[in-house]
Order: sequence, then structure tokens, then C-alpha cells
Amino acid sequence: MGLKSFHSAMWLLFVFILPLSNAYAGSNLHLKAKSAILMNMNDGTILYSQNPDRPIQPASITKVLSLYLVYEALTEGRAHMDDLVTISKNAWRTRGSRMYVKAGRQIPLEDLIKGMAVVSGNDACVAVAEHFGGVDKFVEMMNNKARELGMTNSRFKNPNGLPAKGQVTTARDVLKLSRQYLNRFPESLSIHSMRYFTYGDVTQRNHNRLLQRCSDVDGLKTGYVRAAGYHIVATAKRGDVRLIAVVMGSKNPYIRTRETRMLLEEGFRMVQHRYPAVKNAHARLPGTHRGYVPS
Repeated sequence: MGLKSFHSAMWLLFVFILPLSNAYAGSNLHLKAKSAILMNMNDGTILYSQNPDRPIQPASITKVLSLYLVYEALTEGRAHMDDLVTISKNAWRTRGSRMYVKAGRQIPLEDLIKGMAVVSGNDACVAVAEHFGGVDKFVEMMNNKARELGMTNSRFKNPNGLPAKGQVTTARDVLKLSRQYLNRFPESLSIHSMRYFTYGDVTQRNHNRLLQRCSDVDGLKTGYVRAAGYHIVATAKRGDVRLIAVVMGSKNPYIRTRETRMLLEEGFRMVQHRYPAVKNAHARLPGTHRGYVPS
């Protein structure tokens, strides 16, 4: 090959191959959120990241770690869905988002799991933590599990994510937790995908608005604290491909929903670009047409 032919070949490599690599890395996408990360759960490929190691308060995404411990106990036979949990005055008094349990009542563990996962009940979290040995012991178990899962930049102070000094995580750590949670307890999605949950005479809607707007999305958890903003860890499956997106620190829930939907759509596009034969990868998430405003 002559020098001229070599230069021509290198130019073609630059024009056609390098832009594909940059597109796959998602380098043209920028979110308003404080941090974000996107993974192809099938092979562990990181499709997009934006300040993924920025420390931030976890808010109610904390409940995914609490639920990990509960599902682990269920899987190992140390607990059962029909176990009755006694509601203490401490649990009943818990502020923030609530399932509205009443002190003195005995409630099946399954209902409390739904209260934690679907309506983000802080009171349900406290009741469950007390049931598994007390709040302090349960939080210790949470931090031990976080270290075991490789969440090296996280520290938890309570089981529900209410503001607490020193309670911190990162988008990357939340991704590590979520991937292992879904791998080990895929059955949990039957609850996380519930759009509504009724306890007593109170019906509440899941704060994950993507469940209403996008048929591919079947989980996982939202969160909010004033100091950090609006968070979400969302998972969607299209054909044989499952993605996990973590978006943290959005200014409001509408931006959170819009940007997470956009991130997932970009992720499926990138996977299709790399693996054109992916089944149904060309389909669009419902509600992604121009002019759509999430509610």
C-alpha cells in the first residue's frame, strides 16, 4: 500500500468508525440533573455517565437497599410474606411520605413491602426495620450490605432516606445496588411496577411517572429531599435488553421524568447501533413524540 492509499484508509477510519464510537459513548447528551449513569444490564456496559461519583443525599432511593435486606431474608427463609408486623408508635409518627399505618395494628410483611416500594412509605420502613431487630441494627445491616455490594462511597443513617447528617451516596453506587437487586430478586418488579397501592381506605399513586407513560419501564424507585433534589432509578426492558438509568438531583419531578425517558431512549438507540439484530430495539418508548410534557 502506497503512502497516499494509507492516508486515504486512515481518513475513512476517522470519518466512519470514530464517530460511531463517540455516538455509542453518548457524548452528545447532557442532562440538567446533578449526576446520572446508564447501564446495559445484560453485559454491564456503561452507556452514559455524568458526574456519577458526585456525593449526594440518597433520599428514598435508600429504600432499595432496605428492600434488598427484606428480599434476602425472604429468599433465605428467615421471613415470609404473611409474617405479621406490629406497628409501633415510633413507626406511626414517622414524617414524610407515608403508608398511613396505625400504631398497635399487625400488618402482613407483604403489605409493608408494597408500602415501601410503591408509595415510599417512611412509616412502613421503620416498622420493617423494627421487625428485623430494631432500627439501629437494621441500619448497621444496610451499611454492611452496601460495602458487600461495592458501594464504596455510600453511608446510610436510617432505613427510609429522610434527611440525616452524613447520609450520602452516588449515582454509581446506586447503579451497583440496583443491578444486583434486580439480578438477585427479579420478582420484586411485580411490586415496583404497580402504579397504585391501596392500604385501608387510602389509595396512592406510584411517584414513578414513567410507569404511566412508558410501557417498557417496570421499576424501580424515586426519591426527593430538598437539599439534593429529585432522584430516580429506572429500569426498562425492550426485547431482550434491559437498561438501568440513575438520575439524581433534578430540579423538579417533570424534568426528572423527561430526562430519564430521554436517557433510556438514547440507551436503546446506542444498543441497537452496536447490536443491530437486537429484537424490537427499533421500537420507541411510548410518549416520546415531540411536544410531549410528562405529568
